[in-house]
This record gives sequence, C-alpha cells and structure tokens, in this order.
Amino acid sequence: MKSLSVINLNWNDLTGPLPKIFHDREKNGLKLTVQGNPKLCDDALCKNNNQKYVLPVVASAASVVIIVAVLIVILVFKKKKPTEVQRELPTRESIVTQTKRFTYSEVATLTDNFERVLGEGGFGVVYHGSFNGAQPIAVKLLSQSSVQGYKEFKAEVELLLRVHHVNLVSLVGYCDEEGHLALLYEYAPNGDLKQHLSGERGGSPLKWSSRVNIAIETAQGLEYLHTGCKPPMVHRDVKTTNILLDEHFQAKLADFGLSRSFPSGGETHVSTAVAGTPGYLDPEYYRTNRLNEKSDVYSFGIVLLEMVTNRPVIQQNRERQHIAAWVGHMLTKGDIENIVDPRLGKDYEPTSVWKALEIAMSCVNPSSEKRPNMSQVINELKDCLTLCNSTQVGIGDMGSKSSAEFSTRFSAEVSPNAR
Repeated sequence: MKSLSVINLNWNDLTGPLPKIFHDREKNGLKLTVQGNPKLCDDALCKNNNQKYVLPVVASAASVVIIVAVLIVILVFKKKKPTEVQRELPTRESIVTQTKRFTYSEVATLTDNFERVLGEGGFGVVYHGSFNGAQPIAVKLLSQSSVQGYKEFKAEVELLLRVHHVNLVSLVGYCDEEGHLALLYEYAPNGDLKQHLSGERGGSPLKWSSRVNIAIETAQGLEYLHTGCKPPMVHRDVKTTNILLDEHFQAKLADFGLSRSFPSGGETHVSTAVAGTPGYLDPEYYRTNRLNEKSDVYSFGIVLLEMVTNRPVIQQNRERQHIAAWVGHMLTKGDIENIVDPRLGKDYEPTSVWKALEIAMSCVNPSSEKRPNMSQVINELKDCLTLCNSTQVGIGDMGSKSSAEFSTRFSAEVSPNAR
C-alpha cells in the first residue's frame, strides 16, 4: 500500500466518521477527495453520534483501497513484464492449466534441435531430450498430418496433469504454440513391451516372472484410472506398444489421447464413437458404441495373451486369425504346449502360465458383464506370481491337467470371432 497515492471517494453518499488512517496517510502525501458525501465526518467528534455507521464506512473504504491497490499492482507488473504473446490458435478451447507449458523454442533446446529420434508413429516422431540438464525426457512432437488431432492432444494433457500413479507415465510438460504441438514425458529407457516380446531390442527374452510383474503393474495403472480417478477414466487404447518400461523394467501405461471420462451421477457407461486399435478393440463396444471400464479389461486380456504366446494379435494365415479365437481353439484341442512363447523354452512354471491364460480368457469374454474388473485381475495375477516364484517344475508335469479339463474350461463361448 506504500505506492497508493490517490483515493477518490467523491459522490458516494458515505456516512459516518472518516477513518483516522486516511488523515495519517495524507500527511505522507496521500491525495484524498471526499466531495459529495454530506453525511461523512472528518472530525472525530461525530464518532459518538454515528457509531452505527463506522463499520460500513470502514468496509467501503477498505474495498476501495483494495481495488485501487490491485490496479496499481497490475500496472506495475505490466511495466516490468512484457505482455506474453498468445500461443494458442483462436479457434481452440484453452487447456485448463497453464503450468508445465513450454515454448517451441524451449522444446527445440531441450532436444538439441530434435537430434535424437526414439521412435515414430501415426502421431509423429518421439525425440530424446534432457530437462534441467539432468532429467532425460521423451518429447512426442505431433506432425501436421497426424491422425491424433488437437482434441486428443488436449485430452491427454488435461488427464496427465491431474492423475498421478507410479504405473502411469508422468507428464513433464507440453507445448501448444502456433500449430506446434508436443508432449514431454518422463523417459522410459527400456522402450515398450512390444519391443521386448518381439526381440527387437535384442538381449535375452523377458523371463516369465518379469512378464507377470509387468502385467500386474499395468493392471494397477488401469485400476487407478477406473476407480481412483474422479470422474473415472477409460484408457481405450491398451496395447503392448503403450506399455513403457523404465530403467527397472517397471511398467508405465502411456498414450492417453483416446481416454474418456464418465460423467458424475453413477452412469455405468458412456455412448461414444468407437476408437481404439484393431485387434485390441472390445467387440461389444464396437457393436454397441457403449463404452465402460470392461472395454479396457478386454484390451488388457489381449495384452496378457501376447505376453503368454508372443504371437501377433491378428494373423491372416493362422487357423483362427484373432489371437483370442486362436488360443481358445488350441485349448479346446488340448494343444497347450504350442501356445506358450517358444522363446521361453521351458524356463517357466507351467501352473502359473495356465492360470494367466485363464485370466486372459476371462478378460476377453464377449460379454462385458462376464469379465472381471481390474481389481479382481490384479488379485489373480498376484497368485500367478506366487506360483511363478515357487519351485520350478518341468513342462511334462502338465499332464495332470487333462485335455478334457481345458476343453471344458475354455469353450468356444469365450473366443471372439476373427474380425
């Protein structure tokens, strides 16, 4: 308030004594004008006669002082800091928060002018970067021709700014400047799950115990979206390429551009246009346009089948093109040994693998009502891990599970038709 130099109270019909503080400030250079207030006293003698008016006068004067002070602060701030250029296109709806926002030139600096490419997809190119000279980051730069538009970009930014879970990729920041769209994530040095299953990254194949751990951590991330978020979220694009692995091979679910939230009020589903990746897409959602968290459960079941089999989700020359239909068919025939990823050899606990298959096949049930929720999936997968960590037994010991038993458990009902 030391910068306050003028208070104009003219023509407000104020009543009561003028606060003494105003007179004190006048001695220090404050210019005070009070014309047009015939009932306003600037003499302390009128205080007793107008006691009931003191609080209104003080309140009014304080309001004026606060307003004037705010205006002065704004003017001083504007003189010190040039007005920031508006970065968003005029037709776009503004993103709620402006924290963690970078300019395009800053993004270029963080990535050394986009020198190192980490990967490329339909959205554009992912570059390696460094934040504060120490923290490695991944920068997803959306191309002008990207199928992922501004709506998906905005949805992903707003979701990641409000959700925090160890098994969801963290957002470092974003750029939205004159057509340049970029997302800055924490860096996952071990790439994605698909690369490790396919052997693209080289080295030894993922151990079965590691696969179960990754499945549990991915399921925990989905459970948080379904039950820990308010309102709850559905990812809509769960697949092996969207499961990133950090330096400790901890799973981080990524790519939330297609995510949808449910409105408050207890609705069990939301009607929306179909979006997702062929093969992972819930057939019930595809048929009805009714989306709920069980659609993510279906996609997760497909991911789990990939972890067990290391087979393509859709393969044209296969007896059953879709992986769920193929696994179901193989199980009804009692041919279980040829289901497991050959890269594992015999280095796995069979009972744990078959339990994982049971979980996966329950997740891909054509009826969403018959699928488990993610909390149930997590509990079952933890049992898988317990079995996995028990004493290893040979593949030949699976003889205790007869072909008839598997044929009954995995009937054609749980196997979707190839699409």
